[in-house]
Amino acid sequence: MSAPADSMSMRDALYEAPGPKTKRHILVGTIISSVVLVAIVAWVVMRLYRQGQFSSKYWSFFGKWTTWRFLLEGFAGTMEVALTAGAIALVLGVLFMLGRISKNKAVSTIFRVIINFFRGIPSLLLIYFFFLVLPGYGFKIPSFWMLALPISLTASGVLAEVFRAGVNAVPKGQVEAALSIGLTDGQVMRKIVLPQAIRYVIPSLISQLVVVVKDTSVAYVVSFPDILQNGRVLISNYDALVSVYFVVAVIYVLINYAINQASIYVARRSGTKIIARTEENPV
Repeated sequence: MSAPADSMSMRDALYEAPGPKTKRHILVGTIISSVVLVAIVAWVVMRLYRQGQFSSKYWSFFGKWTTWRFLLEGFAGTMEVALTAGAIALVLGVLFMLGRISKNKAVSTIFRVIINFFRGIPSLLLIYFFFLVLPGYGFKIPSFWMLALPISLTASGVLAEVFRAGVNAVPKGQVEAALSIGLTDGQVMRKIVLPQAIRYVIPSLISQLVVVVKDTSVAYVVSFPDILQNGRVLISNYDALVSVYFVVAVIYVLINYAINQASIYVARRSGTKIIARTEENPV
């Protein structure tokens, strides 16, 4: 299925199309970079081999069902936190966006500050706040929420801007036409603007789940049993640092790849015009 002419890649959006000379330079740079990368990977593999990291004792326990069951339990924990944080972030993102586009200048300013604060602060810092500061004031919350709430707050700032971009993408003529037939601002937002805005940004919302999933990897701070924390337990039990981290990394890559493919699929099904991160156009 070919991409429509009005869709574009990130490269097309930011730069002019490269000419013949630039294409040759890109090709030469790609070849050199690939050779260097292969050489580095080969060097690392050789070092690991000489240190005995490919010995069966570091990999044989992956042939046991108990190992994979333990990792699957961690996977379930990771997805539980990610989906919960994502759902909360969606709700907060819509609320923050509505405050940000408010016609009341004071309200708009307050929510702009809130959005910029949560967009700028690292989720790990908020996790430490929930883990170390709040208990000192008598607020005791489970480790699950010590992880899910900070991640959802930092994601909500990003999602608020994503929703605002979707609202701005709705043709102004539709808003003016709705107001001219007597609809209130609230009715226009609920019935005309938000349904279209959400449709525009659904692929971006799904892609943002990748960031949420990766943020859950700091669950060790609050000792929540996610996939990485369970992997650390396996490392302690089997003294297999390289093999465990390699398998966990592959699992994370597969999860995030599946999420990205889901966003591309939704974009294609909905016909949404989005700017792709690569030259593969999802529309």
